[in-house]
Amino acid sequence: MTSPTTSPAAPARTVPTREDRRARLGVALLFFTNGALFANILPRYPAIKDGLDLSNADFGLAVAAFPVGALVAGLGAGWLIRRFRSSRVAVIGTVITGVAVLLAGIAPVGGLLAAGFLLAGAMDAIVDVSQNSHGLRVQYRYRRSILNSFHAVWSIGAVLGGLMGGAAAGLGIPVAWHLGASAVIFAVVAIVSYPLLLAGPEPVEGSAASASVDGTVAPSADVTAGVGPGAAPVASGPGDATRASSARGGRPVSVGFVAKWGVLLALVVIASSGAVVEDAGSTWTALYLGSLGAGVTVAALGFVSLQGAQFVGRLLGDSMVDRFGQKAVARAGGVFVAVGMGVALAFPSVVGTIVGFAAAGFGVATLIPAAMHAADNLPGFRAGTGLTLVSWLLRLGFLASPPIVGFVADSVGLRFGLLLVPVVGVAVVLLAGVLEGRRARGSAPRGS
Repeated sequence: MTSPTTSPAAPARTVPTREDRRARLGVALLFFTNGALFANILPRYPAIKDGLDLSNADFGLAVAAFPVGALVAGLGAGWLIRRFRSSRVAVIGTVITGVAVLLAGIAPVGGLLAAGFLLAGAMDAIVDVSQNSHGLRVQYRYRRSILNSFHAVWSIGAVLGGLMGGAAAGLGIPVAWHLGASAVIFAVVAIVSYPLLLAGPEPVEGSAASASVDGTVAPSADVTAGVGPGAAPVASGPGDATRASSARGGRPVSVGFVAKWGVLLALVVIASSGAVVEDAGSTWTALYLGSLGAGVTVAALGFVSLQGAQFVGRLLGDSMVDRFGQKAVARAGGVFVAVGMGVALAFPSVVGTIVGFAAAGFGVATLIPAAMHAADNLPGFRAGTGLTLVSWLLRLGFLASPPIVGFVADSVGLRFGLLLVPVVGVAVVLLAGVLEGRRARGSAPRGS
């Protein structure tokens, strides 16, 4: 392996231009709006559920329409970006997302609630890919990793959106007025971001700065994942041979068919565990805290605490992984999830539940990026294939979690339905061995 200073795949660092800094701000604004838009409706879930007289199972199925829309529309995101550019797709998609959330909030029947979530999920997936794609264009110009900072901004937006929704619920502002105002505000922010973004078409496949927007990369490109609302590839490093050897400390590895798919399945479970925890925080915290006697404003703090702790975990994640390795950090995260939510559910209280969700949010902060990093490095797959599969399949966690928790809640109570959260924490602890351990002092980083 060559050193970072001699590798032809590692461009020399340059000082960002004014255009680069403007584009970074523009992408950050898009991530901010993406986090805030959907978070605004979450504290209104109890009122929406009660107003439509839905059971927990019916409500869970309606919410599951969101990831269904994302799964279907995600396949078309690449074509849209190639045809219309990532900047335009992200901005227009953000505006439509706000309208879809509003339609879900004012739906008069459960079927239309599901339809609103379906449209919102479809647009969210398209915006997710397009904003990541544009962020990667900016990252290449910076010649260093900045994608994680965008996902941290997404978490800030989600916290703000949750606080906005909680305040609106506490003040008794009608859902239509609240979500209508949210849609207008963040549509304006998205439109303001457009002139800040990079001009010109997307980089062509095979160029130094190119990364496919549909989850695959050119054969000469390396892939690194950054995840908040989703993931996208970064073109910046070695080819498949180097990728395969770097997965195990620079030694070439031969992996059998069963072994490589077994490891990939474990990585999907790890990534999906992060999705399950995030969904539990968004779908069920307000309802569960309400059942414990919390008012609508306090009930919103469960989601806010999860997102806030996840934001902190993302800020600290890179340094923790560099020091302890992905494996140790993921195992510690699984313990945070299992113990934090396990204790909160065993001894139910408003404060304890808020703290438990915060512990779970901190625990899953690095799980999805870790799983995608490992999938990209997994020998036996072409460059980009492992990442694409994990990115696609982890959405099954978002799809399966709401109805599973809802059906259990209808049968024996929401408290027992939420036991899925500590269960996935235990699964992470057991499966984290497939992730990369701590690097030896002085070893070259991946892609060098």
